[in-house]
Parts: sequence; structure tokens; C-alpha cells
Amino acid sequence: MGKKIIIAVLFLSAYTAVFSQEKLLTRDEAMKKALENNFGIKIAGNQVAIADNNQGILNSGYLPTLTGTANASYSRDDSTIEFPGQLNDDNSVRADVEIDKAEAQRYSSALNLNYTLFDGMGRLYNYKRLKEQYQLSELQARETIENTLLQLFSVYFDVARLTENNNVLKQALEISKDRFKRAEYSFEYGQNTKLDILNAQVDVTNDSIALLNVEQQLINAKRDLNVVLNQKLEEDFQVDTTLTFIPSLKLEEYLGQSIENNVALLQTERNLKINEYDIKVSKSGYLPTVGLTGSYGWNLNQSAASAFFPGTNNTTYNLGLGASLSWNLFDGGKTTVAVRNAKITYENQELVKQQVALEVERDIQNAHTVYKNLLNIFKIQGQAVLTNENNFERSKEQFQLGRITSIEFRQAQINLLNAETNKNLAKYDAKLAELQLLQLTGQLLNINF
Repeated sequence: MGKKIIIAVLFLSAYTAVFSQEKLLTRDEAMKKALENNFGIKIAGNQVAIADNNQGILNSGYLPTLTGTANASYSRDDSTIEFPGQLNDDNSVRADVEIDKAEAQRYSSALNLNYTLFDGMGRLYNYKRLKEQYQLSELQARETIENTLLQLFSVYFDVARLTENNNVLKQALEISKDRFKRAEYSFEYGQNTKLDILNAQVDVTNDSIALLNVEQQLINAKRDLNVVLNQKLEEDFQVDTTLTFIPSLKLEEYLGQSIENNVALLQTERNLKINEYDIKVSKSGYLPTVGLTGSYGWNLNQSAASAFFPGTNNTTYNLGLGASLSWNLFDGGKTTVAVRNAKITYENQELVKQQVALEVERDIQNAHTVYKNLLNIFKIQGQAVLTNENNFERSKEQFQLGRITSIEFRQAQINLLNAETNKNLAKYDAKLAELQLLQLTGQLLNINF
């Protein structure tokens, strides 16, 4: 069983080595691909485009309306006119008159122009409201982008962590294999027992299984990253495992500007402004509406001759201008109710703003504390790696000299392995906590990754 696992590890290592030549996917490239290809960001961009269309002059109500109409009709009559008992001038009986195929056509067309001069300022405030709605949609798109980037780097850092763990486990497996060979040589020369060989073989098996698990986790994590980037799941790549952290002074500057830049607080400001315009739009119902109208028309009537009248062909043109004033003096209280409800909605939005401000302040303080804690853990884990490296090297020397047992040497190896994997975990946890803190301060999109 142990040999089969070792063979599987060797195969998987060879498979990984083939793809290790794949291009390096830097964090900047990953961010660029996500911004271009991610489905959520594309949808948010389309929402911004809709809001941009809504805030334009074509949706403002300031432009007049012009409608054109046209009509045409056709009729044909066959008729007989009787004159019972009527005589002509020569005392002869008047004959009946028959009219066949008497055709008549009527054509008309018109242009009607309507323009609202004044509507109680409702049009103006609604136009301003649409401007605010557009800015709100931009903030919502920004929030989507920030959340997508956090998701992106959460997966990216997971790939980086597993990549480093994979390298650590490969080194651990090589050490175990070397120990296994030494145990076989020592047994051949009678320097140890069969038990040492079995212990070494068990450790090789365990390290092989651990490496297989990490390799599979790495493959799955890369697929997760491909989903975020909206590219083929089979796409293979290497990631950048080097990290730098923002200097504390710069971070303090960002924290001082968090109230002005936090996207959640900015959205509450826009919503508050929108509710303010809603009140003014509702109040416009108290005022009159003044409008202008204009029309221009053309009519053509053609009729055939009848028994008493000759045929006609009449063409007329008409031009009309007018003004209108309408004032809804009493609408059953609908406007009053609308104004009252708009004011209540505004008060609710003020309460939401206060609540969000308190929550954001809490989240920033918590995120800052978590970040500093994880950064300290990362530094401590770095020192732990140095200590365990020194301990492992000394244990290796003592083991080769036969002064410590294989179990003691294995424990030193395990301690070093755990220290290195814990350091990797702490490093990327601290960096992700830093990005989350930057998002809360509104600076996530203003830094170099």
C-alpha cells in the first residue's frame, strides 16, 4: 500500500512539474481579468449604464412632445333619385336620376406640439433626483467591484498558500525518503533494526498522503480562481507568493479618511439626498401647471357631382397656438399624504445613516484590531520557523551521529513542517485582513496590489 501511494505522489509531482512552466499570474493581471470578465462586475456596469441613460436630457421632461397624425378615407356610392308626380317645364313627367360610382376621398394630416412651461418645479427636482440616482448606481457598482476583488484575492491567496505548502511538503517527503534509504543501509550493515525501516516507511507514506491532499486542494483552488476570473476551468498558472504590507503611517492616514471614503456611508448620503428631492417632487403637486400647445393641419376633401351639386375639391390649412393653465385645487388629500410619507421616509433614511455610521466605525475598529493581531501572529510564526529550522538542523546532525532516535528526529521534522505551514497561513490571513480594512476605509481601489 505504501509503495502505491509513493508511486501516485511521483506521478502527481511529475504532472505538476509539467505545468510548473505555466505563466505567472500576477495580482495586477488577476485584478485586470476580474474587472474585465467577472459576471457580477459586468452586471453592475450595465446598471450604471441604465442610470446614465435615465439622467439624460431625453428622460428629463424638459423637451416638448411632437405628434403627427394622418387619415385617409374613400367612399363610392351608387344611387337613384326619383321624382314622383313632378313635371318638367314642358309638362312632361320628370325622369328618375341614376348616379353610378360617385366617389369621394378625404385626406388629412396634422402636427401637434405640447410643451410644459411650469409644473410646480417637480420636473426640476425629479431631474436632480435622477442625477443622484446615477451617482448612487456608481457607488453600488464600486461596492460590487470591491467585494469581487476581496473574493478574488481570498481565492488567489489560497492558491498561493497551498503552493507554498506544496513546496514545504515536497521537501518533507524528500527528507523522509532520504531517512528511509539511510535506514535500509544501516539495517544492511547491522546498525539498526527492522523497526527503524518500518517507522521510516510509515513516515514516507504519511508525507505522501499529505502531499496528495495538498496537490488536490491546489488544483481545486485554481479552478475556483478561474471561476472568479471567468476563464476556462482547465487554465493553469502560477501565482505570486511574495507579499508586502502597507506601512503603519500610511494605514493611519487611511483610517483618518475612512468616514469620507467608506462606500456604505457614501451610499447613505446619496439615498438621503434622493429622499430630500422626493419631498420636493411631492410638494410640486400644490402648484399649477402651465403649458403651450401648437398645431398645424392639412385637409383635402374630394367629392363627385350629385343631382343637385357639382363635384368639389377643397383643400384647407390650419394653424393653431394656445396656452393652458391647470391647478388642482383639491385632489382629495393625495398630495398631502405623499408629502407626509416622503418626510417620514427621509427621517428613516437619517436613522439608517446614523446606524450605518455606527456599524462602519465598529467594523473599522474590529478590522484594525484583527489586522494588527494577525500581523503580530505572522511575525511570531516567522520567528517560530527560524527556531524550528535551527532545531531541525541540530536534530539532523544528532540523528546522523546516532545520538537521538528516529522518533525524535521525526518530531523535529514535524515541528518544522507545522511551523512553516502556520507561517504561510498567518501571512495570507494578515494580508487578506489588510485588504478588508482597506475596503472599509474606502482605499481598496486606490492601492497597488
